[in-house]
Amino acid sequence: MAESKGPDESIYSKVAHDQVDPRHYGAVAMPIYQNSLFAFENHESFDLAMRDVLSATVYSRGNNPTVSYLESRIAELEQGEQARCFASGMAAIASTLHALLKSGDHVVCVKQAYGPTREFLNEMSERYLVEVTYVDGSRLSDFEQALRPNTRIIYLESPTSGLFQLQDLEGVAKLAKKAGVLTLIDSSWATPCFQRPLTLGIDVVLHSMTKYLSGHSDCLGGVAVGQASIMNRIGNKGYMLFGGIMTAHTASLMIRGLRTLPLRMERHQKSGLAIAAYLEDHPLVNRVNHPGLQSHPQHALSRKQLDGYGSLFSFESKLPVPVMKRWADSLRYFRIGVSWGGYESLVTVGATPDERNPDGGNPSVVRLYIGLEDTAELIGDLEQAWLAAANEPLEPHKPDETQELAR
Repeated sequence: MAESKGPDESIYSKVAHDQVDPRHYGAVAMPIYQNSLFAFENHESFDLAMRDVLSATVYSRGNNPTVSYLESRIAELEQGEQARCFASGMAAIASTLHALLKSGDHVVCVKQAYGPTREFLNEMSERYLVEVTYVDGSRLSDFEQALRPNTRIIYLESPTSGLFQLQDLEGVAKLAKKAGVLTLIDSSWATPCFQRPLTLGIDVVLHSMTKYLSGHSDCLGGVAVGQASIMNRIGNKGYMLFGGIMTAHTASLMIRGLRTLPLRMERHQKSGLAIAAYLEDHPLVNRVNHPGLQSHPQHALSRKQLDGYGSLFSFESKLPVPVMKRWADSLRYFRIGVSWGGYESLVTVGATPDERNPDGGNPSVVRLYIGLEDTAELIGDLEQAWLAAANEPLEPHKPDETQELAR
């Protein structure tokens, strides 16, 4: 069992220190309970456990000691009462929304939220008549104007993972509580190291644990964290019924990643800011979307609600999409892929969204994820790619290459 720690204890100690648990023979690492079934000494204890299968250890679709340990650590980091781990980030999101919504309810969601989240909400709208309104979200008035009598959830993602726009979490939470509306946030970008939305009044925090919390690009997972009353609804109506649970083996990999999370986030932050600053001064870059830069329009808000910065960001280039895709192909250290958060740097190229590009100019947006490689070598890699791209003839922007940047 994890030792109870105060909220003021350093995050480094929280992730690295456990008291000795005699149930596990003093094992330093939490054992993997690789079993589906838990038996009982007598029927009386079994009957007692079956009264609350979300609290007892009966069957690994409900509780598993390895998974439960991980959930307790994440709840502690987020300063929440309970956490539930799922098979993927999308399993956590879909199960949570399913548990908290019914036919006729209304959801206000930020436009730049993760694509599959919006797709799931649209599916709920078509199948179950859940109404959805998408808002920009950079202004508190966006949410205020979108509220209806049947609004049940405000869904946030701050920062967003394409253009890295923030929402005023404390302001939205106060507005929502006044209206009797629940607030959910995808906080995968910041992790509990840099942002703890529950302390700002948000009701439920969601993470794709596949990203930074794992940190090794070798397992999938998601988590929801919040007050016990809300988490019980999610546990009974989403977690148990959908069955998208995390396995004990995956939980052990996640626990391993959690041990080094603060150290890795320090490195990611430092390298990400250095490379964002380098790109901001580059003549072929129009704009860098990183909330840690003073040029970001919401930099002041980021300083207020973030303790640090992730290393995923984007920039908008003067070169068209086809040229920037060849630029990406020429990079040596950056792999082409979408699921960030591991040790390896990544790149993807897409088109600037229409609202940022009304006249058809500045067509390219590049999303970079800065891994754990040497920062100077990553900048050198970017520089050699720019030199190669600058020597290529510019091709006209193709209308069929206007797909929004994938997460």
